[in-house]
Amino acid sequence: MFLPAVILAAGIAIVSLWEYPQVPHALSANDKIMHGLMYALLAMSWMIPVRHHTTARVAPYIYVWLSVTAYGALIELLQHYCTHSRSCETADLYADAIGALIGIAITTALLAKKENAA
Repeated sequence: MFLPAVILAAGIAIVSLWEYPQVPHALSANDKIMHGLMYALLAMSWMIPVRHHTTARVAPYIYVWLSVTAYGALIELLQHYCTHSRSCETADLYADAIGALIGIAITTALLAKKENAA
């Protein structure tokens, strides 16, 4: 059940750490939206299995948000220290964290609706 989250996390790492020439300015404006979408999907793919299999003392959504946001911070640090064409941006981390919150909210709402319908 964790396989989609692992595949998505690996994809995010590959795309985020790929060396490439300077991004055109028109695409950089969409960068924060792309961060938000990627991390919303990651949080959604992580939320479903964690919600049903966690024995953590904290609520699953807090655990998922902290985990996904920490992953985003790790990727930003890896971009800074391990790449030449990428940089660490605080705004990217904010977009990751907000995207994760949105993904968690959507998943929580959908799962609650599904449980109420059953």
